[in-house]
Amino acid sequence: MSERLGVFGGTFDPPHVGHLVTAVNVLHDLGLDRVLLVVAGQPWQKLGTRELSSAADRYAMVAAAVGSVEGLEASALEIERPGMSFTADTLAMLRDEDPGRELFLILGSDAAAGLPTWDRADEVRALATLVVVDRPGARSAGPPPGWTWERCEVPRLEVSSTDLRARVAEGRPLDYLLTPAVIAAIADRGLYGTRVAR
Repeated sequence: MSERLGVFGGTFDPPHVGHLVTAVNVLHDLGLDRVLLVVAGQPWQKLGTRELSSAADRYAMVAAAVGSVEGLEASALEIERPGMSFTADTLAMLRDEDPGRELFLILGSDAAAGLPTWDRADEVRALATLVVVDRPGARSAGPPPGWTWERCEVPRLEVSSTDLRARVAEGRPLDYLLTPAVIAAIADRGLYGTRVAR
């Protein structure tokens, strides 16, 4: 049997409960063997928008977030590869590791709508089935025509990484927004102007 592998990429600065809820729901609903949370090394879409935490710090937070959650794994593939982080390269590496592997690229509906702007979108389309994450009661249009895709409904959690970074800096509560292991990693690494109580 070929592996059914989910690929969920992001900056994860920080990884929050919304990311985890998405990953476990897609894992379950599509009957995937694993979901990789792939930490972007140098994300081309975020260049110049703001200063990112180091790739090592973001990977450590994702590893803490997934912990021992069955079927979820932190991946440093894009950190270990030099240069910009492009999804087409990541999918090609995963396919080369195991040519029989079935790849599922997990995206929010807004990202799916922007696929034509992606670098080498045709390669992405050839390598993976898209999984478009929708919120209950919302039916997005999905990706542009020509893409193989599935829809997965995931509970709506209004959690923003921008807000979470501000909460850390201001010493506001993080409980139930981040896992305790991620909160500990933020404190241990002194991230976001940490004022996290230990």
